[in-house]
Amino acid sequence: MKKKIMVVDGQGGGVGRSLAEALLERLPQAEILVVGANGAATSNMMKAGSVAGATGENAVVFNSGRVDVIVGPVGIVMANAMLGEITPQMAKSISSSEAALFLIPMNKCHVTIVGMENKKLSEYIKEAVEKIAGLA
Repeated sequence: MKKKIMVVDGQGGGVGRSLAEALLERLPQAEILVVGANGAATSNMMKAGSVAGATGENAVVFNSGRVDVIVGPVGIVMANAMLGEITPQMAKSISSSEAALFLIPMNKCHVTIVGMENKKLSEYIKEAVEKIAGLA
């Protein structure tokens, strides 16, 4: 069965683009959907390659219940994160979804994740992609 993976990001979409590129390389059979909190993020993530894209709160809410996996920066589950781009409804839809959820820790948010290792972003992306690939 083909995995449906939703990559969510905001701001400039750089983390989401890196995730989408890595997922496409590691899981070419997966269906990748990129959803940006804004148009610039969606546009940048679409440059990853063969992905579908959508923008905004309704796209997140609608698709959160239609995918097997959701992946993005940790802020996607925090209301008002990313300078207010993540609405409370977006955060609720993602965190309430039955999809497997993979969050990339970011040191730019106001939340400290205790016990988090000090790794490069690329290492976290690689680890997330490997864990997603390992899902049955």
